[in-house]
Amino acid sequence: MDTTSPHPTYRWLLLAATLLSASSASAQQEAVAYSGVTASRLAFQENCAVCHGENLEGAAQGTSLRGDLVHGEAMADVVASISTGYVDTGMPSWDDIFSPVEIQGLAMYVLETRANVGYVTSNYDAPLEIPAGVFETEHHAFRLETVVGGLDPLPFSLAPLPDGRLLVTEKTQGVRIVSPNGELSDLIRGTPQAFDDIFQMETRIDIERGMGWLFDILLHPRYEDNGWVYLYHGHRCEDCNAVSRERERPVSMNRLVRGRIRDGAWIDEEVIWQANMEDYSLAGDVGAGGRAIFDNRGHIYFTLGSKGSMAGIQSLAAPWGKTHRINDDGTIPHDNPFAGRHDVYESIYTYGHRSPQGLEYDADSGTLWGSEHGPRGGDEINLLLPGANYGWPLFSLGLDYDGTPVEYGQDIGIDVDFSEIEQPVVDLTPSPAVSSFIISDSNQFPSWRGDYLVGSLKARSLFRVEIENNRFVSQETLFDGIGRIRDIEQGPNGDIYLLFEHDAGGEIVKLVPVS
Repeated sequence: MDTTSPHPTYRWLLLAATLLSASSASAQQEAVAYSGVTASRLAFQENCAVCHGENLEGAAQGTSLRGDLVHGEAMADVVASISTGYVDTGMPSWDDIFSPVEIQGLAMYVLETRANVGYVTSNYDAPLEIPAGVFETEHHAFRLETVVGGLDPLPFSLAPLPDGRLLVTEKTQGVRIVSPNGELSDLIRGTPQAFDDIFQMETRIDIERGMGWLFDILLHPRYEDNGWVYLYHGHRCEDCNAVSRERERPVSMNRLVRGRIRDGAWIDEEVIWQANMEDYSLAGDVGAGGRAIFDNRGHIYFTLGSKGSMAGIQSLAAPWGKTHRINDDGTIPHDNPFAGRHDVYESIYTYGHRSPQGLEYDADSGTLWGSEHGPRGGDEINLLLPGANYGWPLFSLGLDYDGTPVEYGQDIGIDVDFSEIEQPVVDLTPSPAVSSFIISDSNQFPSWRGDYLVGSLKARSLFRVEIENNRFVSQETLFDGIGRIRDIEQGPNGDIYLLFEHDAGGEIVKLVPVS
């Protein structure tokens, strides 16, 4: 290490600039918006690869960082290894060379590389091949069985019906029904419109963007008596508020409706929850959240992600960055944390959320749980407590993509006591791009009862997470590298379904137990 090199902060910026100004792109080059990721990688290659190999495979004078790590594989363990070193085994200390945030970035890079969840791609075009073999896991063996393929590349949600059929939303197309033998219906007529004008930003990785999508679909708990199906979607309009008229562009916001499906048509529609039209925004639906779930008391909860300003996420007068709770008919429960106030959205249940991806109610304990995307690192599984603040954009266990800590409170003028921010029960670092999850009570997999089956997008993996007394216990990877899991649902008979998205067409797959 050349100790006469520039101050670490300036060197960090120089490393990023070196790559970003290069005349020829490489397969590993990150987009400009990911300068912190680039700086971490270049810092590793310049200082660490000589011992550990450019791809963590090891070198003559150093050890591999693949496989088991002797000093621990958690984020804190890797940070400690880089900071203090292990002189007896030839690992120097780097805490006098790199700043704490730079060391966090290096540790993040090591963990991201080990888990194959870097920021070059979101793995939309990675091969989606369902293995024919048996997966042997700690408690159960299973295989994967394809129910139906050929869905739109961007499906979002499944809802198993009592008769064995499945409702599925394709977020830029509409709603379809899948028969028990895998036949796919035409689009249901008359549902809220879905818009397919997808675009991608050149400055970011290949994340689809647009507005006016269909999100979650779920059945009323007494569906067999009343036939109600709830559909959560991005409601899009033009010339409908000041922003839309000023910018001459459409705006949107999440909306919850219910209806019935009869003879291939959506009928009897009722709007259950809708934001004030002036709060509709230009923000796309990629971070809109879009999950909904019933509890066992007649309430429905739904998530609304980053569909507006940073400051609005912390404001009770704005609907985005929140989990909401209403009665099944759209009225406000009298025990909502902000019920009775006229200067807020009375439906708000929790706030301070970035990009919520999953939502489940644990009927055994009467608790609500959510998963959400952090920035670089910092994906979370949270116990959602009434009135609680989950910190975004004031705080995150992850880093911003430019390599700096998450401290947007300074920019938007919000000062908060961090003891008042709820911390995640499960910290998923490095970020697998956590998606939907279920709390299993399937009789087909009895040893998983009460466990969380958690999907991921970028990591293309399925995890089993054990939580006891609201505390993280353990995590097992049931499979990895197969496909982007957008939704997980359990049918009335205990069947567990996975909804894969892929640019060649989405698929629904079932977990089949193997004795």
